[in-house]
Amino acid sequence: MSSGKLYIVGIGPGGLEHLTPKAKGIIDEAQVIIGYKTYLDLIEPLLMGKEVISSGMRQERDRCARAIGLAASGKIVALISGGDPGIYGMAGLVFELASSTPPDRLPLFEVIPGIAALNACASRLGAPLMHDFASISLSDLLTPREVIEKRLEAASAADFVIVLYNPKSKARTEQIVKARDIVLKYRHGNTPVGIVRHATRADETITITMLSKMLDNHIDMQSTVIIGNSQTFVWQGLLVTPRGYTTQVDRL
Repeated sequence: MSSGKLYIVGIGPGGLEHLTPKAKGIIDEAQVIIGYKTYLDLIEPLLMGKEVISSGMRQERDRCARAIGLAASGKIVALISGGDPGIYGMAGLVFELASSTPPDRLPLFEVIPGIAALNACASRLGAPLMHDFASISLSDLLTPREVIEKRLEAASAADFVIVLYNPKSKARTEQIVKARDIVLKYRHGNTPVGIVRHATRADETITITMLSKMLDNHIDMQSTVIIGNSQTFVWQGLLVTPRGYTTQVDRL
């Protein structure tokens, strides 16, 4: 096994104040930083004096392969992942690629967790994830649309709070409409919905709406949509999903 090491580092939702001390320490320690340019821009103040390798969207496989190769050559490498690397992040792809490589040609690996988008967005909306929830990506680049719709049906029928990642892009506009229609089969149109764009960043936007009017609002790839369950309510501009304690509270 190589003397190098590959850290897969989650940098959270974007603001440096939400970067964990552990992640910051690893970035400080690393000799090489590799990542998607947009994410590297978010941590630019930490990159001085580092060898930085950036690439664009849809080059994830190349990034991971290069990171593995550099670490295998003996370097300390930090592969940057937005949010948490284990939630729609880079960790899975790294290990998939590593699994086809002889063990004696691999570096050490360590995953450094980060604040996921669903955590950050939930905090901005109040407490929408206090009970069981399902996280579903609407991107069909890696998952067939039929599978996505089957998961939406199951989560909606089971009354899960639903977190939608990658809800809409310029080229992919139909899936969010279909998702809304599927959920409407099982929930009232006045079911609370929260939409957070660029959570915790300077240009953050937060929208509280309802299921029937969800699509009247701006939604794009930088947005995360949280659809409440049958018990979710709005209070003081916040989304709240009861935990299920037996004591009932009279809301004011």
